[in-house]
Amino acid sequence: MLKRRTFNQFLGLGGVLGTAVFNSSGWRAASAATVADNWPSKAIRLIVPFAAGGGNDTVARAVSEKLSLVLGQRVIVDNKGGAGGALGAELAAKAEPDGYTLFLGGVGSLAINPATREKSSYDPIKDFAPISLLAMAPLVVAVHPSLGVSTLQDLVSKAKDKSLNLAYASNGVGSSSHLATELFCSMANLQMTHVPYKGLAPALADLLSGQVKLMFSSSVAILPHVATGRLKVLGSTGLKRSSAFPDLPTIAESGFPGYRANSWYGILAPAGTPLRIVDKINQGIDSFLMKEDFKTALSAEGAESAGGKPEYFANFIREELERMKILVKKINLRMD
Repeated sequence: MLKRRTFNQFLGLGGVLGTAVFNSSGWRAASAATVADNWPSKAIRLIVPFAAGGGNDTVARAVSEKLSLVLGQRVIVDNKGGAGGALGAELAAKAEPDGYTLFLGGVGSLAINPATREKSSYDPIKDFAPISLLAMAPLVVAVHPSLGVSTLQDLVSKAKDKSLNLAYASNGVGSSSHLATELFCSMANLQMTHVPYKGLAPALADLLSGQVKLMFSSSVAILPHVATGRLKVLGSTGLKRSSAFPDLPTIAESGFPGYRANSWYGILAPAGTPLRIVDKINQGIDSFLMKEDFKTALSAEGAESAGGKPEYFANFIREELERMKILVKKINLRMD
């Protein structure tokens, strides 16, 4: 039977009773062990740092449907867009670490934003407990046929012709398509003019018309236009070939070893979420991640299942953040 203790002794119990938390009702004890044992006993919120209807939202809804079944409680998607994913990330980082708030993080919110902003409202390493790397989504190098190239090496030769002043389109400054192109330019020792657009649709429209000749883009957006001959693809940005274009070599295979620039998606919780809950969610995700129906849902966004333990995802985020810091410093990109 637990003996009476002083308040300071009570605070020091840590793993036995948890920590003392102050709210409007005064001090209360939050037993981490009890919370983890009874979890989940109510609906879970999954914060998506982008508006409904985009790729992040599609992935989140596929995950929420499957995870709701596995956990026996509803997982509700909560779209909190703004500031390139920073607003939703900040909201998730500051949420109660009780297992009832999850976050759909990605290359934008966890690597690009923190790397390009002098003062970030959240720390992608310290403020989150990584749970599972859900999926990777390679981009493809798409060109207008009028450019007259068939391989990446052809493209490099064209781009080095200063008289052509070759320009490339992107979804916007600081987008994954922008940084994927700049990484390629850095490795190929190229300089091309960046033409940023407000999203994929207007960028793709100008690429299709030949207004711009080149773009690193989502494979799903490009696929139908390659089938009709309106666009050509020269390579993919992943470490392995894209399932959408299995015969298309990766950039790494095409003379640029070590190149990789995927979009990616993962599930995280606020830092301090009990490990027992983190592991339970990770195991739940593992139970459906490689099933055909879920893989089909991901393929709608050109994404492929990834997986792995929380420790693997944590290391992956650190590596991606460091790579982005090096790149944005080299190209002198700041978003503040």
